[in-house]
Amino acid sequence: MGRSINIALLGNPNTGKTSVFNRLTGLTQKVGNYPGITVEKKEGICKLNRTTRAHIIDLPGTYSLNASSMDESVVIELLLNKNSKDFPDVAVVVTDVENLKRNLLLFTQVKDLGIPTLLVINMADQMKRKGISVDLPFLEKKLDTKIALVSTRENQGLDLLKELLLNYRQLSTQPTIDLYTIDQQYFENLKAAFPNQKLYKLWLVITQDVNFAKIDRKRVSDATDFRTQSESELKRLQQKETVKRYQFINEILKVGLFIDRDSATDLRSRLDRILIHKFWGYIIFFLILMTVFQSIFDWSSIPQDFIDTSFAALSELAKTRLPEGVFTSLLAEGIIPGLGGIIIFIPQIAFLFLFISILEETGYMSRVVFLMDRGLRRFGLSGKSVIPLISGTACAIPAVMATRNIENWKERLITILVTPFTTCSARLPVYAILIALVIPQGSFFGLNYQGLMLMFLYLVGFGMALISAWILTKTLKINSKSYFVVEMPNYKLPLLKNVGITVWEKTRTFVTEAGKIILAISILLWVLASYGPGKDFSEAEQIVTEMHLNIEDEALTTKINAYKLEHSYIGILGKAIEPVISPLGYDWKIGIALISSFAAREVFVGTLATIYSVESDAEETIKNRMASEVRVDGKPLFNIASGISLMLFYAFAMQCMSTLAIVKKETNSWKWPMIQLFGMTLLAYVVAFSTYQILA
Repeated sequence: MGRSINIALLGNPNTGKTSVFNRLTGLTQKVGNYPGITVEKKEGICKLNRTTRAHIIDLPGTYSLNASSMDESVVIELLLNKNSKDFPDVAVVVTDVENLKRNLLLFTQVKDLGIPTLLVINMADQMKRKGISVDLPFLEKKLDTKIALVSTRENQGLDLLKELLLNYRQLSTQPTIDLYTIDQQYFENLKAAFPNQKLYKLWLVITQDVNFAKIDRKRVSDATDFRTQSESELKRLQQKETVKRYQFINEILKVGLFIDRDSATDLRSRLDRILIHKFWGYIIFFLILMTVFQSIFDWSSIPQDFIDTSFAALSELAKTRLPEGVFTSLLAEGIIPGLGGIIIFIPQIAFLFLFISILEETGYMSRVVFLMDRGLRRFGLSGKSVIPLISGTACAIPAVMATRNIENWKERLITILVTPFTTCSARLPVYAILIALVIPQGSFFGLNYQGLMLMFLYLVGFGMALISAWILTKTLKINSKSYFVVEMPNYKLPLLKNVGITVWEKTRTFVTEAGKIILAISILLWVLASYGPGKDFSEAEQIVTEMHLNIEDEALTTKINAYKLEHSYIGILGKAIEPVISPLGYDWKIGIALISSFAAREVFVGTLATIYSVESDAEETIKNRMASEVRVDGKPLFNIASGISLMLFYAFAMQCMSTLAIVKKETNSWKWPMIQLFGMTLLAYVVAFSTYQILA
């Protein structure tokens, strides 16, 4: 039986750490959360040779072991807790060749914990073009470790990295700096008090308040009480430690690193002058967004039509080939249409994640953060709020979690409260089907009407987030002051493997998580739609036949199914809420979809697909079923007025119980998620009501 080793992957943000992780693990990775907290945990498996496999944890990016956010605290929690099942046998610190000085601070801290530590110098393919050269033997000797020069773009150096990992036991665990030179008396007393503990580990436990969440870190007994000096004095010692480390690093890099500034290109500065220009920067960002939304509709139409017709045919096949009965009815009218209602949107969701991943990979997204900071300040937000707001286009849950990087509590709280206004990928299925139903085909100056409508919905959500933030800034009585700092990574061509893995993982997660909910709700809806109380349901066939004596069999069957649905349990529930939603232009079936989609917004389409499948035996696609739905007066149910009303309702409503749960966890109170739920729902109702009354 082979052996397994634990590897912790560490590094500053934008060093290419995730690229190294993707190269090593490929698709054998999974994403979850650390126990008890909402910090994302990425781990994967890599075969080092025929008998050894590595369990790799990609830790959140951190500049040092002096934690200032919950993400950074996770790194220290793991490195201090030897009892953790994920405690690393070896740590790999990934550095960027252009920022080696800053990156090495983290390396020296990790190595001083007594953990075998490898150094990876990434982006080696950039060295010649940037005029950079390194003396590897000298660096290895002075840093007392082994170094792998790696280029994830050109897939170079990874075999050497695997070989070094296999021989990790040969790595030195000697500290890089002598802590006694900071304050000899203090550290001698500390060592005397805890003679069996690593000195730097003791120092970290004392100086860091890393217990951001309820995690058992197995901290050194009584070490946190070892405060023979004041808080300010401990801070001063901590600063002296940082200075000592940089003195050590500077001395090494004077000899080990050479940068020919004259040969370095100034392409980055020229691009920055355009992309973060106070006028042209916004225009370029707007044009990029427009291109993205046009492409989402144009490119995905063919695979969507194929998926739509395939599921309709599959449902009909189940009805004709399987024996009649409850199971066949459940499969053909509940499960297949419900799953079809989410799978049809895989192309659009995949394209959305594709564009987001490319923008992040190229380094452009950091420019957007910097660019938007200028405007966000007047709304009470900082540039760091842009990260959650942009992340919200994928999903509000990780977007809310991303607010932990905002140190200022007022700005963080406001960002949490307004982030759900950002159009997430779960709203995309709702928008896509409604836009296809009510917005005509055609173009304006070459711009697709449907793509323009989708972009408008994204912009109106972002606009409402800003307005809400401004209102909250004026009403929340929380005194605060903050500063904005963002790092501008180098521009680079996106690594196709990274983009592919991101699209695959995000789309798969979206489909599997949504699929579980939709499958359960589809079954529940089918049961509620297939059974009902009283004679109106049980004797529906006789009642309808007597009402329509001279009618063809096919039309009679349709009317019987419609009558049964109306008098089923789900029909009774829908009719009960119809008076509340009819002023918005909705009927009782849409009301059922609104209620069920509180579990997840994307359930809306699957719910209607299930309801219409129960009602009709016709071999129709989801889109055709919805398009043929009519009101009592014979007019289409989905028209411009009701369609836009419904889209705006979903743009503003808090239709996601998972987001509410995350907000509760992040704010540690039910007060704020309840304010979100009722405030956003009321706003959505008023806007949808006004829109329908004006357009109808």
